[in-house]
Amino acid sequence: MFKGLLTALLASSVLLLSACSPDNDNKVKVAINTGPDQAIWEEVQKVAKDKYKLDVEVVSFNDYVLPNEALSGKDVDANAFQSLPYLEDQTKARGYKFAVVGKTFVFPIAAYSHKIKNINELPDGATITISNEATTLGRSLLLMQAQGLIKLKDGVGYLPTTLDIVANPKHLKLAEVDTPQLTRTLDDPNVTLSIINTNFSAQAGLSSTRDGLFREGAASPYVNALVSREEDKDSDKIQKLKAALQSPEVAAKAKEVYKGDAIQGW
Repeated sequence: MFKGLLTALLASSVLLLSACSPDNDNKVKVAINTGPDQAIWEEVQKVAKDKYKLDVEVVSFNDYVLPNEALSGKDVDANAFQSLPYLEDQTKARGYKFAVVGKTFVFPIAAYSHKIKNINELPDGATITISNEATTLGRSLLLMQAQGLIKLKDGVGYLPTTLDIVANPKHLKLAEVDTPQLTRTLDDPNVTLSIINTNFSAQAGLSSTRDGLFREGAASPYVNALVSREEDKDSDKIQKLKAALQSPEVAAKAKEVYKGDAIQGW
């Protein structure tokens, strides 16, 4: 009887310790993209620890698919890498049960070239490389339309494809490439121009404000978001993470790191 009582007490103690463990409340794991954002998240980690006693673990990915898969699979608690239109597209395609916790930054997509210095120098028949990922592809085409390089069908929304091009006065050739490879195409002798996300252009030492021939403005709808699973959006640790991310310290760090290539979205 004594042995049974002792066993029961030990089991109860383990359950109590597990229930009172601070791990779940004081730790949060976040998926981001590899690149300059890592420096931003080092500041988030510092603010979260100093102000909210929250330990933030950051997991970096070099693509746009795995961060959402990691969140859906509960390998991370949140992610912060994607624009709102991309999230909407992925939610429809994959059935994710995610929630937007808060906005982060607009990272303007821009056009770069190692061949020309001004868009007016773009020759007829030039080859332009763009992302083959649906949302970034659409974003690139909309940016080209804003520059008068192409015209798209009316009502295409945020996800046009090359099939939606109804006018191409300079007979431009558009080559779709995996997003992380776009910067490499700048050295291809057959490529005149490439439209590249800030995350990947920055890894190659490019700045949209300094090197971009043209880029999105502050009114871009492609603001990035802090995202969690729907059931976790109001949890204490996710709200603390949001507060740390949307802090003056992080906004200042983004200005320092991106030098104008990150526009505060909150």
